[in-house]
Amino acid sequence: MVQMSRSSAKYASQKERPAGELALIRTIRERAVGLAPKTSGKSRVRLGIGDDCALLRPRVGEELAVTTDLSIEGRHFRLDWHPPESIGHRTLARGLSDLAAMGAKPVAVFLSLGLPGHLTIATRNKRSWVDRFLDGLLELAKEHQVPLAGGDLAESPVAIADIVLTGSIPQGKAMLRSGAQPGDRIYVTGSLGGAAAEFESLQRSPKTFVKAVTATKTAPHLYPQPRVAQGIWLRKRGLASAAMDLSDGISTDLAHLCDESGVGAEISSTALPLGRGATLAMALHGGEDYELLFTTPASAKLPRRIKDVSVTEIGRIVPAKAGHPRITLLTPNGCEPLEPHGWEHFSGSE
Repeated sequence: MVQMSRSSAKYASQKERPAGELALIRTIRERAVGLAPKTSGKSRVRLGIGDDCALLRPRVGEELAVTTDLSIEGRHFRLDWHPPESIGHRTLARGLSDLAAMGAKPVAVFLSLGLPGHLTIATRNKRSWVDRFLDGLLELAKEHQVPLAGGDLAESPVAIADIVLTGSIPQGKAMLRSGAQPGDRIYVTGSLGGAAAEFESLQRSPKTFVKAVTATKTAPHLYPQPRVAQGIWLRKRGLASAAMDLSDGISTDLAHLCDESGVGAEISSTALPLGRGATLAMALHGGEDYELLFTTPASAKLPRRIKDVSVTEIGRIVPAKAGHPRITLLTPNGCEPLEPHGWEHFSGSE
């Protein structure tokens, strides 16, 4: 979990040895202090890093939403492609997107890291990989006012980052995948396929691509933006009948929503808001957009933008019928079944 303190960084520089676990824990704690809200009636984190457990204090009438997400070197990121800041950002963004889908307000994040020793080494002219990883994670945590409240450390042959995120929701008000009804409209926030398009560019020329986008940190693959504010906005107004985030591609994620709600769906290929450089296939199957996918009753009125992010109607919910495709794609050339072809672990796809 961790940044090196000045003393441990100097030691590693001189001896070229990995920072020890205690030094890493100490420096993580030092960096996390600035994120922790001061103890008051408003804080849900009563006790953070430093004891055997963190103590959370939900308010009366609140439920706690809990999500976990695992990022593994070689599967979710590559050390020779992704900057450490991007890996840290993406690690937290994935979990925040889950909270956003339920309309939850982030409460606390817990981070466990498994790292090869060389990723903890800082030299006189170069900061450690883990130090820069924390830059990305803690910057996003600060933006969403979620304190780092604990975690774990271990030496590992490959880099692994595992997070647990908690969020608060008024009791009984969480947006679920299971509430869509025939006749509801289907919406997405932002644009689709941009992350997949950028990943192709990253594969072709990692150094050139990273150099071009790092300064702005607006790249949807390297620095996805979880739609927490938009999820809370929808939940407060009770507009979404069902919701989830788009992490595996709309063909796969919409199928999950339909399965949980026991319905079917029709979406228009021409209505999908394509991200920069994205093809229709990328928008449908690419994944890692971390936008919100949600349904509303046909009578609901939505603005074109929620908290400065565009909202687009892409289709409608229909009754599920035996012998008919779960999702139908409406194209200028007619209708066709939309099979799930987004990412799925253990499916044998790459």
